Amino acid sequence: MTVREILKMGDARLLRVAQPVTAFHTPELHDLLQDLDDTMLAANGAGLAAPQIGVDLQVVVFGSGEVNPRYPDAPVVPYTVLINPVLTPFGDEEEDGWEGCLSVPGLRGVVPRFKRLRYQGFDPLGNPIDRTVEGFHARVVQHECDHLIGKLYPMRVRDFSRFGFTEVLFPGLRDADD
Repeated sequence: MTVREILKMGDARLLRVAQPVTAFHTPELHDLLQDLDDTMLAANGAGLAAPQIGVDLQVVVFGSGEVNPRYPDAPVVPYTVLINPVLTPFGDEEEDGWEGCLSVPGLRGVVPRFKRLRYQGFDPLGNPIDRTVEGFHARVVQHECDHLIGKLYPMRVRDFSRFGFTEVLFPGLRDADD
């Protein structure tokens, strides 16, 4: 369908709490998902949330089933559409990891995330999704779902000595990949 503009940090729409999807398998939902897919692919994203393109709904897409050029050393995450997600961490164990965001271009920071969690929600047809994940997969889900509650990853950074420009921190990554 369309590659949409990705809102940047500072845009008030990124700070809103998204609304739940109430109707599944509609032309409007499928159009939104196509726009999210096209936009994520065009930006080499590991994931994208509807609020990042200005749509105030609890919808995220993430993964591709392939290595992501923005995170070349990270494990592959399967392509997933997750609607109205609920995240349940297993314990309090956290893991620090580098994150970037299409809404915060050119920057990366170390963010603590739950190491292992269960996520539940629905696919585009309204079928339930229930998965237990860990590591990078869990990080990506948490990052994208943060967008649904008006949070960007810099709000979770605890040590700003580990936050900066991608080109300085990771000189091997091409600017176009971030």
